[in-house]
Amino acid sequence: MKKSKVLLALAVTSALLLGACGNNSTKVTDKNSLKAIQDKGEMTVGIMGTYAPYNFMNKENEYDGFDVDIAKELSKRLGVEANFVAQDFSGLIPGLQKGKFDILVSQVTITDDRKKQIDFTEPYITNDVKVIVKEDNTTIQSVEDFKGKKIAVGLGTNDEAFLRNDLMPKVGDFKINTYDDVITTLKDLDAGRADATINNVYALKPIIKENGFKVKVVGSPIKSDKAAVAAKKGNTELVDALNKALADMKQDGTYKKIFVKWFDEEPMAE
Repeated sequence: MKKSKVLLALAVTSALLLGACGNNSTKVTDKNSLKAIQDKGEMTVGIMGTYAPYNFMNKENEYDGFDVDIAKELSKRLGVEANFVAQDFSGLIPGLQKGKFDILVSQVTITDDRKKQIDFTEPYITNDVKVIVKEDNTTIQSVEDFKGKKIAVGLGTNDEAFLRNDLMPKVGDFKINTYDDVITTLKDLDAGRADATINNVYALKPIIKENGFKVKVVGSPIKSDKAAVAAKKGNTELVDALNKALADMKQDGTYKKIFVKWFDEEPMAE
């Protein structure tokens, strides 16, 4: 009888210890949850920080741009402050998966492959992607002319995946040069080290104007990308809260105000 009581006591103790371990594990994996963010009073937002007019460092050495204003407003509606952390685009999704960021608000395009890795809110912007070449280029009028050419593109972006997986099999082989930011991409295009690049016009206008790049947009849009706020896989409560905040922003006119501020036009109806 005494032996049975001892065994029972050991079993209970073991269960309590395992439960404690399980709780600690949950706390670690939940550090990016809505509750943890609100308890902390701060939401860590991953951005490139070099992608005007979406997210960039302004003259006051503060992060600024369309994405930044969207992230600040979302944070405000969740009752927290936004803390921006810059990272090369290729490192944003791995950083989100490891818990370095709570969310990404950096023109992360929704794709089926990314849906397997991370969760998305509803889209907050649609971007038309076009071909960009030097002003004196007459040989490239569309993506059909890419065969045998050197095409510049952002490393780890949806545009890079599009070039490799969708376009090259259709038009024939071409060389892909990858870059960590749009400015360097356009510098190489302007210097003749690349024949063309693809990007959306919103992103190009301020960079071309500020740097005086002699480039031009040719042809019709090759695709339209929808960007959304990204969160860690399975962080459903946070995604739901962000979706509500986005819907409220569109309903009360705040989203439209931010969009017009950065693009001088009204947003398209989603």
